[in-house]
Amino acid sequence: MLLAGAELLAMGVWFSASALVPQLEVEWNLNASGAAWMTMSVQLGFVVGAVLSAFGNLPDRWPAPRVIAVGALGAAVSNGLIPLVASAAGGAIGLRFLTGAFLALVYPPGMKIVASWTRLDRGLWIGVLVGALAVGSAAPHLLNAVGGGLPPWRSVMWATSACSVVAAILCFGFVRMGPHVARSAPFDWTQALAGLTHRPTRLANFGYFGHMWELYAVWAWVPVLLLESYAAAGWSPGAARLAAFFMMASGGISCALAGRWADRWGRTRVTSAAMVLSGACALVAGFLFAAPGLLTAVAMVWGFAVIADSAQFSAAVSELADRRYVGTALTVQTSIGFLLTLVTLRLTPVLAEGPGWGIALAVLALGPLFGTASMLRLRRLPAAARMAGGNR
Repeated sequence: MLLAGAELLAMGVWFSASALVPQLEVEWNLNASGAAWMTMSVQLGFVVGAVLSAFGNLPDRWPAPRVIAVGALGAAVSNGLIPLVASAAGGAIGLRFLTGAFLALVYPPGMKIVASWTRLDRGLWIGVLVGALAVGSAAPHLLNAVGGGLPPWRSVMWATSACSVVAAILCFGFVRMGPHVARSAPFDWTQALAGLTHRPTRLANFGYFGHMWELYAVWAWVPVLLLESYAAAGWSPGAARLAAFFMMASGGISCALAGRWADRWGRTRVTSAAMVLSGACALVAGFLFAAPGLLTAVAMVWGFAVIADSAQFSAAVSELADRRYVGTALTVQTSIGFLLTLVTLRLTPVLAEGPGWGIALAVLALGPLFGTASMLRLRRLPAAARMAGGNR
């Protein structure tokens, strides 16, 4: 639970700029492209940081708690510099890139630590960890709503950076590896490719890639949709921001529940059910612009479902991959998944301005479709019996 708390505190910097787009549009004359890059730059930085970490086997050669502490502190500094030195989007985007690169040292090693402490309940506890990530990512929306929206964006960024510093202190001083950790692995850069060449692990990764096609576009753009829908109906923008917070934060509950269910009933079954539900929400949410109440209800269901399965793809990889290189396997999984998010993060606002929100969000359903098909194929393989104590 201490690790989950640290992850929650550290991950607030991820969406610290995305949640502040309305303020930045006013102060920096931010357009749709600039708004997209406020999140895309973090994703891209994460990918670069994760690739470098994976090819160096960093999560498997160095103590994971220390790696997380360095990443959380680096992310805090990079994010905290934005209000001090950035006077336009260009400078902020560069610092957001660095923030993402440091966060690559926070999230995947955290999952390795959880795997070192768990066996039969691994899905539950990785679910708790990812749930903490969801709540932490939602936190800037809550801070923004409580702060009145305009203009204290600098305070929000500094607050999230301060939380990340606390996370670094917790991990450095108090978090330890568990009894199921393998001894430090020798350097082997080929392990960075194993997740794509070993078929069971590849299918688990494909499920994750389909999930990621949808997830961050939902987190980045559904809050914008809620703001626009509420404004058109004459509803309070503060209420829209609170709705966005609760939509994202509901993942803190769904990840834990899905983890418990997956440990009992199987990873492939639970991930497939979650993706079917989130894909259905993608098909209808954008067409509810003129009905903000109904849109909010669908958004809450979507927020619950869209992240529920995330931890189970990571749990599956930790059970299917070479035990000595679990950290590397998880880092590769997340790096490719976050690279895919760049496509939908940029595509969604373009489609929203063209065909409209209905088509823009419906395109996201392609990810759950691909992910569900991959997990059902994994379910048929003999190696799937290694997941969740034999619960495929």
